[in-house]
Amino acid sequence: MLSSVHEPGEKVTLLATAWSVQPTDGAVSSRMTKALLEKDGVNWRQKLPPIPTVPVSAQTRWSVPSAGAPGANTPPATAPRGEPAQTAAGTERARALKEEGNELVKKGNHKKAVEKYSESLQLNQECATYTNRALCYLALKQYKEAVQDCTEALRLDPKNVKALYRRAQALKELKDYKSSIADIKSLLKTEPKNTAALRLLQELNRA
Repeated sequence: MLSSVHEPGEKVTLLATAWSVQPTDGAVSSRMTKALLEKDGVNWRQKLPPIPTVPVSAQTRWSVPSAGAPGANTPPATAPRGEPAQTAAGTERARALKEEGNELVKKGNHKKAVEKYSESLQLNQECATYTNRALCYLALKQYKEAVQDCTEALRLDPKNVKALYRRAQALKELKDYKSSIADIKSLLKTEPKNTAALRLLQELNRA
């Protein structure tokens, strides 16, 4: 049986216990309530001290981020490794494909050479690969494609002689003589004694 007389320290403990007692423990809860009623009367709840709160700093210090929280288990950002090696490997593969295309051109297999050059260009856009594929398109009589490849080559190298000459050839076959002559004249500014260009210019002037 609980006594109705309590020391100050006992009251604090008792009050705190009264707040924390779960309703499932009916016997204990009833005894605590009775003891408080005897001590403070019907207003005993109003005289209970406030429940102490945990400082925010302590909460932050001891809190554990959840798996889905931002920053949880996130490794520090680092630059991707191996990227320069991949670029070098791609360039080397592009060069090998271009060489395969060149060998096919020597054998007269222009259609297969176009495939090799196309694969090479997907890895590395090189002026010489465009002009080589343009040569194949000329042999296959795909003149519009030849013009497009020469234009891409000239975008990379505006004074490229092969690109200017082969585009002039393709434009001649497309009967765009004015544009063809313009390309030949641009070529001759770089190489005034280029015999193939001079011969093509004569043909264009007679067209």
